[in-house]
Amino acid sequence: LVIVTRLATRDLHKPISILFCNLAVSDLFTSFSGFWISMLFITNPDMTIFGSQDMLAPYALYTTSILSTIYNQVSIGIERYLAVAKSMRARFRVARHHSITVVFINWVLAFLLGCLPLMGWNCLQADRSISVLYSPFCISYLVFITMPNVVVAFLVPLFTYLRIIIILRKRKLRMQACGQVMGTYRSAETQVARTSISIWLLALVSYAPFLAGVIFDATNQRCHIDLYPGAYIFRNCTAMLITITCLGNPVLYTLKFRALGAKLKALRCLSATRLQACAI
Repeated sequence: LVIVTRLATRDLHKPISILFCNLAVSDLFTSFSGFWISMLFITNPDMTIFGSQDMLAPYALYTTSILSTIYNQVSIGIERYLAVAKSMRARFRVARHHSITVVFINWVLAFLLGCLPLMGWNCLQADRSISVLYSPFCISYLVFITMPNVVVAFLVPLFTYLRIIIILRKRKLRMQACGQVMGTYRSAETQVARTSISIWLLALVSYAPFLAGVIFDATNQRCHIDLYPGAYIFRNCTAMLITITCLGNPVLYTLKFRALGAKLKALRCLSATRLQACAI
């Protein structure tokens, strides 16, 4: 719904809308790849536990989608900061081609890092450093991918949205010192604070358990059978939390339910009008 609405509505063709639409595409890929892994689990559960050649492609697509989602969230936070910061906006203005370039770089980086197991960084032949939760991925690859990207997903949005709140508060205090009380800054500060807290909590709930699973995987010395079924139930729960992120992103970053419904209704009425005109 987010992708269709933003592509069909001309007034939403803005630089930030390109990032929002790309975030929805990343969430869509994450859901599809998660569904692929679920179907493999239904048809052959041992494959997703002990690992096989067939698990490399869905895991690589899943990793690529999650990385793209993280990079898009970071890009949106930076774009919002540049849009609000007056001093930086005077020097640099985000245009549509900048957003398109950022989207391209995000996907290239996500594909390069996510497809490393397909290029040979896997443990199909060497069992010594194989991941127990995400076989046949190597533990070294999971640590290499997870640690820096989760830190980026936590710290960069935290910094950008805190800076936005500080800038809005300074402007509000400056207006009050001049004898002008602006309700716009007060409401904007409240809205940004609520949104940033929601974004932070959503990222914390989604990625922190996955990070804990990777740390457990790296420090664990037991085999697959010893961890069955508790560890794999936890692994499935972390996947469900990441899927919840895909459902929460459109609500937090793009259109609220009422606004989305209004846009879809307007598009539907526009289509009906065109059909009537064609019939006449």
